Amino acid sequence: MARVRIALANLHYPSTPEDSVARAVRAIEQASAAGATLVCFPECYVPGYRGLGHAPPAPDPVFLERAWTSIGTAAAAAGVAVILGTERVVDAGVVISALVFDRDGARLGFQDKVQLDPSEEATYAQATTGRRVFEAAGMTFGVAICHEGWRYPETVRWAARHGAEVVFHPHLHEAEPGSFVPKTFGDPANTFHEKALLCRAAENTCYVASVNYASSGSPTTSAVARPDGTLLAYQPYGEEGLLVAELDTALATRELARRYREVGP
Repeated sequence: MARVRIALANLHYPSTPEDSVARAVRAIEQASAAGATLVCFPECYVPGYRGLGHAPPAPDPVFLERAWTSIGTAAAAAGVAVILGTERVVDAGVVISALVFDRDGARLGFQDKVQLDPSEEATYAQATTGRRVFEAAGMTFGVAICHEGWRYPETVRWAARHGAEVVFHPHLHEAEPGSFVPKTFGDPANTFHEKALLCRAAENTCYVASVNYASSGSPTTSAVARPDGTLLAYQPYGEEGLLVAELDTALATRELARRYREVGP
């Protein structure tokens, strides 16, 4: 068996961009203390997601570079790989992205959000880069961000077909007026979102690890699905903290993803 321990940082929305960095550094330290070799943060955690009632200061490449340097330093000091939900400024505008750091703090690269939700198109630019996988902390993994992981099965399948034993899913999902407030994962009265995560895992025979912000009444939470589509662990709804889970990557055979064939007319 090849076992790895991961942490999902189920954190409150930061009060300022600087607060996002401080919270991320603390979570990296806590992940190390919990024996995790990798920690994943929610969508755009640094400096904070733009939209759904949140309005961080204008995009600032200088701040982002300083923030990424601090996160890399913290990763190296803790010996923990990091998937940091963030944004980056490109010629076309601001792109939703995830920046991956190795356990020595080295930057392994970005995975941009390829499939934007229609509500994001006025705020964020469409990514011009494609999909990729990463190797760190004893595993091969991909990243599918929020909307694209729930609604576009091919985003998870691509990663699994290219070697990903785990696909991480950073997102932001907060309560809306009158929305159902779950107390257990996958409640039949809830929306499709959590069931979709189990499907993404089962249909590709890989782990799926989804991480949300902590917020009152949130309709989804941070959770890990096994390669057979069953639930391994989930964070209590609305409760801030790290969800730590041990994965046996030998179970992530990716058999169903590898057997996939395009269906034509």
